[in-house]
Amino acid sequence: MSMISSISKLQARSFHGSNVMKFATQSNAPLVKTFQIYRWNPDKPQEKPHLQSYSVDLNECGPMVLDALIKIKNEQDSTLTFRRSCREGICGSCAMNINGTNTLACLCRIERDPKNLKIYPLPHMYVVKDLVPDLTQFYKQYSSIKPYLQQKGAVPEKENLQSIADRKKLDGLYECILCACCSTSCPSYWWNSDVYLGPAVLMQAYRWMIDSRDDFALERRAALQDPFSVYRCHTIMNCTRTCPKGLNPGKAIAEIKKLMTLDG
Repeated sequence: MSMISSISKLQARSFHGSNVMKFATQSNAPLVKTFQIYRWNPDKPQEKPHLQSYSVDLNECGPMVLDALIKIKNEQDSTLTFRRSCREGICGSCAMNINGTNTLACLCRIERDPKNLKIYPLPHMYVVKDLVPDLTQFYKQYSSIKPYLQQKGAVPEKENLQSIADRKKLDGLYECILCACCSTSCPSYWWNSDVYLGPAVLMQAYRWMIDSRDDFALERRAALQDPFSVYRCHTIMNCTRTCPKGLNPGKAIAEIKKLMTLDG
């Protein structure tokens, strides 16, 4: 190997090494992002709801918004209140409004830029504290659709069998985790939540209507035959756009309307 060739390779190695060191230095430099979080404490009724700012170095934080919230609660402000459980997009506990979109904090990735990020509780719900909405009415409505199998004949001694084709009809419905992101993004639900069941509950109602093992499909639809329970849906499709699980509540509601029309 010639002297010139050896020197060239050494220079190339040196150049590559300096670039690696430069990149490492840049990546370890603080990348601070400000999180503006809705705060309200029922124990201090004289204080109005407000946004409180917290600065977090993203290089010392996990990639998701929930990671940042946990870090803030652990290291900066233990009074910050929010729901969370699985951290895997399964339980629906950490549903909130992040930068104007209803989603799950555990599935929402933090943009690695210095722009402020705003976090509110789910919109148009009573707030228990900070980012915790009161879901009492939501679960009451869910209970009203009787979300379980109902049969008129004798209960099977063993399994309740279902064909593969019938089971496939439930895909895109049973995956709903009742996070309420869709219902709280719906203007009709904002204004009529006392009488309109909302996208999440109606999608689950449809799930039981089309279950081949259930014998009360007609009765389930009859219970919704009024001006508000279903027909407040105007197919705006906010529900489908915001669903963090990629489901389509709007389509399920349209299918219910079609079935109810055929019932006469």
